Amino acid sequence: MQLLNDGFLARSRKVFAVLGFLYLGAVILLAVPWIQSHVLYLNAVKLPWGAHFDAPERHGLAPGKTANVKIHTADNHTLGAWFVLSDTTYRNLPFPPPPSAAEFQISEAVAQRPTVLFFHGNAATRALRMRTRLYSAFTSCLNTNVLVIDYRGFGDSPGTPTEDGLLMDARAAWDWLIAQGASPQDVLIVGHSLGSAVASRLSGSLSEEDVEFRGTVLMSPFSSLYTLIDTYHIFGLLPIMLPLTMIPRAADVYKSFLVHKFDTLSVISKVKVPLLILHAEDDWEISHTHSDALFDALLEPYLPPVLSPPLSPASWSAQQWNEHHAQLVSRRETRNSLLTRTVIPDFGLMDEFQALGERIILLKTLIGSHNEIGALEGVQEVIRAIFFSPDDLR
Repeated sequence: MQLLNDGFLARSRKVFAVLGFLYLGAVILLAVPWIQSHVLYLNAVKLPWGAHFDAPERHGLAPGKTANVKIHTADNHTLGAWFVLSDTTYRNLPFPPPPSAAEFQISEAVAQRPTVLFFHGNAATRALRMRTRLYSAFTSCLNTNVLVIDYRGFGDSPGTPTEDGLLMDARAAWDWLIAQGASPQDVLIVGHSLGSAVASRLSGSLSEEDVEFRGTVLMSPFSSLYTLIDTYHIFGLLPIMLPLTMIPRAADVYKSFLVHKFDTLSVISKVKVPLLILHAEDDWEISHTHSDALFDALLEPYLPPVLSPPLSPASWSAQQWNEHHAQLVSRRETRNSLLTRTVIPDFGLMDEFQALGERIILLKTLIGSHNEIGALEGVQEVIRAIFFSPDDLR
C-alpha cells in the first residue's frame, strides 16, 4: 500500500511539474510582442473558413440586402466591409432584388434610416454566423442600416492589426458613412468585446471634435487590457494570472511587457453622447465587473470624495473614524440620489444617471454570455427605447 501511495505521489509531482513548465513557457511566449499580438487579435482565425464576402447571402443574410464594399484608410489600407440595408429600405425593392441592388441604394438608405456602425470583437470575420444574426437583429428590430468592417489583417482586409491601426480603420468607416450622405446624428456606434475599445476611442475622438452623433453602445466591454488579464479565466475556469500573483510584483512586471493597452477606462470620460454599457452576468470570458468599473468611472466626478487621514487606520482616533464613516455615508447617499434603478423581471437590472445632460446607462442581463448578448430581443428593445424615437422606427 505504501508503494502504491509513493508511486501516485511521484506521478502527481511529475504531472504538476510538467503543467508548471507549460504555464511558464506560455507566459514567456506571451511576453514576445509578435506572439502577444496574434493571441490578442486572433486575426489569423478567419472563420468561417473560405468565407464568400462577395456573397453575404451564403452567410445568412437576405438576397440582395447587403453590399460588399471597400473602404480606404488614411494610411492607404483597404478594408473589406458590408453595408446591410434596413428592413424598410430592403422591402421597397422588388424581390428578388436585381444584382448589386444594395450598392445602388446606399446613399438613399443612409438618408432615410439611421445606421449602426458596428465594430466586432477579436478572431473570425464579419461573416461569422453569430455576427450576421446581430446585423439581422439591428435591421429588423431597430430598422437601421448596418455598416460593419473587418479591421486590417482580418477577413479580406490586408495588413497587420495594431491598436492605433484599428482606430484609423474605425475613423475610415465613419468618414465613409458621412461621405455617402449619412448625418452624424443618424449614426449609432456599437462595439462588442475588443470592438468596444475601438468604439470608445472613436466616440471619444468625435466628441472632442464636437461631433454630435446618436450615441454609443458598448457590448461586453473590458476596462483595459491590463485589468482584463487580471480577471481573465481560460474556458471560464482557470485564472490566467493566479500563479504569478503568488510571487511579489511578478504580475506587475509581466504586464509591463504588454505592447497593447486598449485602455477604455482612460478615454470613456471623453464620450459626450448618450452611452449604453451592456454586459451579461453569465459572461465567462470578460467579467461583468469591467462594465461596473466603466460605469463607476463616469459616475465618480459627481460623488463626494472620501479622504483618509495620512496615517495607518490602526492609529486613527475615534473622531477620525467618525469623519471617515460620515464621508462614506454621504457618498452612498449621493450615489443613490443620482442613480435611477430599473429592475426588469427575469431579464436584468438597469442603472442610469445624467452626465452633462446625456444619459449614461448600465444594463446587466441575466443571460447572453459573451457573444450572444447583442442579439437578445430584450437588449434590442433597450437600445430601441434609449436611442430611437417612434418616428425612427417607421
